Amino acid sequence: MKRENVLLYLLATVNFTNIMDVMIIMPLGNQLMNTFSINPQQFSLIVSVYSFSAFFSGLIAASYVDRFDRKSAILFIYAGFALGTIACALAPSYLFLLIARSLTGLFGGIIGALVLAIVSDLFSYERRGKAMGILISAFSAASVLGVPMGLFFASRFSWHAPFWIIGGLGTLLWVVLALNLKPMRAHIDEERAPKSPLKVFYQIVQDSNQVNALVLTFILILGHFFIIPFIAPYMERNIGFTPDQITLVYVIGGLLTVFSSPLIGRLTDRFGALRMYFMILGISFIPVILITHLQTESIILAISITSTFFVFGSGRMIPAQTMVTAAVSPEHRGSFMSFRSSILQLGAGIASIVGGLIVVESESGLLEQYTYLGYLSVAFCLLTVFFAPKLKVARGN
Repeated sequence: MKRENVLLYLLATVNFTNIMDVMIIMPLGNQLMNTFSINPQQFSLIVSVYSFSAFFSGLIAASYVDRFDRKSAILFIYAGFALGTIACALAPSYLFLLIARSLTGLFGGIIGALVLAIVSDLFSYERRGKAMGILISAFSAASVLGVPMGLFFASRFSWHAPFWIIGGLGTLLWVVLALNLKPMRAHIDEERAPKSPLKVFYQIVQDSNQVNALVLTFILILGHFFIIPFIAPYMERNIGFTPDQITLVYVIGGLLTVFSSPLIGRLTDRFGALRMYFMILGISFIPVILITHLQTESIILAISITSTFFVFGSGRMIPAQTMVTAAVSPEHRGSFMSFRSSILQLGAGIASIVGGLIVVESESGLLEQYTYLGYLSVAFCLLTVFFAPKLKVARGN
């Protein structure tokens, strides 16, 4: 039990660096738009190119990931992620940064799938909600520690600095993983040959349970990512908040979710994933609408609204992930999670592109039509209520 918890927190730290790498782009949006003289559409491409790259790599990984020891797989993938992040730190131009983000996405998009597969192998379904709460808290830690630290060094030095920090931390963490993570081969079927992505896809679509899990993932991430990339740029340009105030927004919101995520995980185990999902989903709509209509110059009110979104926006992911990880049996879990990761990244990329097409920059530099993204977010998340009840617990969970 103790070793499982140590591994859980180690994997949560891996998630921390991966999530921080994804998140740091968003609060740096205004700085990147000014540095490279790019518009909101070009900035949304920086966000989405990572997701689309991760989508394609996840499809390929789905064919092979269950054929390898989990330790070997995550060490290889995490090494590529660290190198890609360092390439971002070296980027001298917009084009170079796009290429570097694409490289990082090739590896970073698979990390989440591998982490979920390992944790699902370690923890039974009855104990998995708590484990998912710990993993989701990595998002919170990235907000509390990673994003503010990244913004601090970006404002004091340059936007390159956060990527140097993430790349360096990832390199050190790779060594810790290599020394502490034991081989995990129980899921491997020696008689099973690698399948092409099309065969893996065919195998998944034959199982309505897995299909429903993927549809739920895709729709939920669409709704989630419609508003996220432009939160910080909108607050800076339209309301006039300073970078230090934006940092405070992420610190307080993230700090609250450090405590709320494990709590939601425990409540998920106690009351059931579906019941918790419906309750949190409904509450999450309130801050979504308030954020996209925000006009106040009161930093206290803004922090209250964004913190509520951080708590319940990330909170709805905990019971959702608990249900999704149980939708597939252990021997196919790695392939399914890689496919799920691809679907997740595709959704995030599409949402970012759509957001960039809807939000326009006025002649005065303000970002307009952000309110429409709030309505889209709620509409898509509402669709998930038709698919969540259909998910069943597969054998072996």
